[in-house]
Amino acid sequence: MELQNISGSAGGVPLAVDFDSPLDYLVFIFQLLLGTTAVLLSGTVAIGILATKTLRIQNRFIFMLNTSICDTLVGFSVYYLGLFDVYEGYPPRNGTYNVLPSFLGVNILTFLFAQFDRYFAVCHPFIYGRFVTTHFVVGVNVYVWVYNFAHILARNLIPASKAADLFVFSVLFLQGVILAKVAMTIKLYVVAKYQLEREPPSAERDGKAESLRIIIFVVVSFLALWAPSFVNIVLRFVFGMGLRFANEALNPFATLARLSAVCTSAVYVWGSPALRGAMRRTVWGRVCPRCKRRVGSSQEKGEALGMATRRWVNLQRFKLTNKA
Repeated sequence: MELQNISGSAGGVPLAVDFDSPLDYLVFIFQLLLGTTAVLLSGTVAIGILATKTLRIQNRFIFMLNTSICDTLVGFSVYYLGLFDVYEGYPPRNGTYNVLPSFLGVNILTFLFAQFDRYFAVCHPFIYGRFVTTHFVVGVNVYVWVYNFAHILARNLIPASKAADLFVFSVLFLQGVILAKVAMTIKLYVVAKYQLEREPPSAERDGKAESLRIIIFVVVSFLALWAPSFVNIVLRFVFGMGLRFANEALNPFATLARLSAVCTSAVYVWGSPALRGAMRRTVWGRVCPRCKRRVGSSQEKGEALGMATRRWVNLQRFKLTNKA
């Protein structure tokens, strides 16, 4: 598709669509809802972790916090990339020097480090407890941001031809990261399915299983949503093929990638009762005190029943393992 200004606005940055058809209204409303949902959900997750000391001192929640902050920024970026006539490719139009799209790159590296974190925490707990401290995990997350923006800065300062070569190199490097993420996802699934079942029932075992389940679901959903955009980028810049779109709002692959900002936080909330409780106490309970009491009582009953059921199932598995 030819790159052009499709709105025909005379001043400022025009809107992404010209509202000539019902599809234009649907695209605009969807992008608006996507950005708002990502900001509210991911922002609530980040606030819940920051405001709860028992969560923010745990390494796995530090990784969750980093991705939630990033997803909140992705949600805010949708208000520009998804609502206005913006093209971040070559040559760019009304672009942000690739700063806003780069937030997705932060999540890719963060998930990879989080996978390694969970692997060593479960498979090598003594080494993990000795060397992987909270300060070390915070430093890893800071490094991800520094590396990402150093890469963006380099691409914007060097000549356009060299910047294009650097972009192609980053795509190839990203392929290696994706392969590593897939390999680690398979490894974590094997660990969750076979190794943890041999451990006796305990709160520590349940915590390890919960953290592995969350990171596996998060990475799988992230890769599934981001894969179409990644394949299209590789086809365009490496093989000279692929699809081009008028702007970021009309790019379904980029929209799917930004949808991961909602899915990631949704998986966090689904998989962690402690995070749900923190969000209820620090955010939604203050916004709606009546909802806090109603949801709190029902959730406490549900969590108690679920905990009792899990303990019974774990006990039966432990007995069967000892008999075998």
